[in-house]
Amino acid sequence: MPPRGLQTAVSLIYPPRCLGCGGVVDADFGLCGTCWRDMSFIGGTVCDACGVPLPGGGDLASPHCDACLATPRPWAQGRAALLYRDMGRKLVLALKHGDRQEIARPAARWMAQAVQEILPEQALIAPVPLHWLRLLKRRYNQSALLAKALSAQTGLSWCPDLLQRTRSTPSLDGLGRVERFDVLHEAIRVHPRRRHRLIARPVILVDDVFTSGATLTATTQACIDAGSGPVFVLALARVAKET
Repeated sequence: MPPRGLQTAVSLIYPPRCLGCGGVVDADFGLCGTCWRDMSFIGGTVCDACGVPLPGGGDLASPHCDACLATPRPWAQGRAALLYRDMGRKLVLALKHGDRQEIARPAARWMAQAVQEILPEQALIAPVPLHWLRLLKRRYNQSALLAKALSAQTGLSWCPDLLQRTRSTPSLDGLGRVERFDVLHEAIRVHPRRRHRLIARPVILVDDVFTSGATLTATTQACIDAGSGPVFVLALARVAKET
């Protein structure tokens, strides 16, 4: 660790900046008051399967949203840290497309808080995979950055290449729910050389955004088919209808 005097000098020359607006803040990887107020963190009663906030509290014994009641999810439980809007959306897009990889560290802290009540012991953390062609173009997998940072936050093991995309799929942006599921059908598998790591073991799948759940469904099914224990899903942000 550098001497305190050197740290002070560096902080004077390069003061910590807000992740959202770039303004000066008190500590690294933080948000200013204005940007913090523009974040929509998820709290209160949420759907136990997808993490979306529930109006009116829902069924406290086993709360589920209408979408998850209509189409049961293959995973055990799911959570998300924030809603995909306002400053939350800006940070997700900056992490995903803007090469703002430093956002993964505070994001993982928020995600760890969101999942702490359902976090299974000895679980293996794994990111939703990118196809190698998209990874080559983007240079990094934002979900892998989040998974690695979440591992550091929780102390749980992680496996960056537990899963593979077997074919290049088009962007899901703009596609309807049924189209999303069709595009991803059998497009993801467990890496044959990593299968031993998940046998009968809980798995936490990490993604940046939860929209329809098509990607997480395909990824969960791949884990279950390979012999995993119960699967849990965790996203940085959840797309939700305005109420």
